[in-house]
Amino acid sequence: MRASSLFKVFVLTLFISLQQSQAQTLTPDSKKSIIVQKGFNVVTVVPSLGRARHIAVDKQGTVYVRMNELNIDGKGIVLVKDTTGDGKADVIKSYGDFTGTGIALYKNYVYASSDSVVFRYALTANGIDENKLDTIVNGLPFNPQHGSKNIVIDENGKLYVNIGAPSNACQEADRTKGSKGMDPCPLLENYGGIWQFDANKLNQQQSDGIRYASGLRNCVAMDWDVTSKHLYALPHGRDQLNTLYPQFYTNEQNAELPSEELFLINKGGSYGWPYCYFDHLQNKKLLSPEYGGNGQITGRCDTTQKPIMAFPGHWAPNDLLFYHGNMFPERYKNGVFIAFHGSWNRAPLKQGGYFVAFVPMKDGKPTGTWEVFAEGFAGGKEIASPNDAKHRPMGLAEGPDGSLYISDSVAGTIYRIYYTK
Repeated sequence: MRASSLFKVFVLTLFISLQQSQAQTLTPDSKKSIIVQKGFNVVTVVPSLGRARHIAVDKQGTVYVRMNELNIDGKGIVLVKDTTGDGKADVIKSYGDFTGTGIALYKNYVYASSDSVVFRYALTANGIDENKLDTIVNGLPFNPQHGSKNIVIDENGKLYVNIGAPSNACQEADRTKGSKGMDPCPLLENYGGIWQFDANKLNQQQSDGIRYASGLRNCVAMDWDVTSKHLYALPHGRDQLNTLYPQFYTNEQNAELPSEELFLINKGGSYGWPYCYFDHLQNKKLLSPEYGGNGQITGRCDTTQKPIMAFPGHWAPNDLLFYHGNMFPERYKNGVFIAFHGSWNRAPLKQGGYFVAFVPMKDGKPTGTWEVFAEGFAGGKEIASPNDAKHRPMGLAEGPDGSLYISDSVAGTIYRIYYTK
């Protein structure tokens, strides 16, 4: 084995050891399956809603849950509320006859997306008024691969919509060994980025919006930080480096690469996909093999925006949340939580993700490394595939008291994590 290969194996082994040591700092609650940091507790707000996606929480503590399948009432938005103060929901109502993933609160409306439309419902003292439904954006491009449209709204009413690319790496023949990457990638005209719209304007089309950022394969995880006044995103990276290019990548390298990249998003920015990917083991933005790369060459990627933090590959970041509450200790203030949905393609290494991470931040930039904040969702120390997971972290939201809400995409469990010292 070459010296460079030996060094990569050493770095990979050290990284995994550090990851395992981080997990060991967590403290299990003897009555709960979720393992949390010391001083925190977990309560199950509702045990099962179905295939839950993103969530939002209003100033009264009402939780709005977006559903990826219609529930037993044939609805796609579930309102969950605790009126007795015991932490568990005693009010559950359903609204809307469409599925999707995105949900956000702005002014007196709840915004929800399907795979091609962003709607909004008026809110009343009794919940959602289904008779007051507006179409905000219609006709968004849809392809089954990365078709869901998650959304974020900033304090000025700018609506950000993720439009994922229906491709692995923009090859002429998708996921085909030997197929070249299209250059320039035509998908970037309407996919593979974040579009900005006006949350107050009705009946917009994609052409009415601004392509706010490009080169982002599929940003299921996005959030607007009200402190730094920036959008942040953590896209899903590409797959199959080893099967498409076995001459350049081992199975072990593919299990870790490409890195999951946390970006500070600037208007007009381009973040690399499909031409580039990040390698956290080398700390480099590298040229994708479809465009002449070999796992070492940087090429045009020397000038491509680097992430502000990188994570091991295939963990599937599905939400991120900037924390601005006062319940948690001061070190959490303005930091970011990330829901890693969990991997499917990290063989021969163990599957990864299936936990909520925390990154300390100041002025919109990391001040330290990431750490595991809550884990145990999958139901065991090791699972062979996502189908074995009992729960998978999906959506994140902050409650009015500063507690953290987490949705689960398998059973539809809604958790609340609070601090007790």
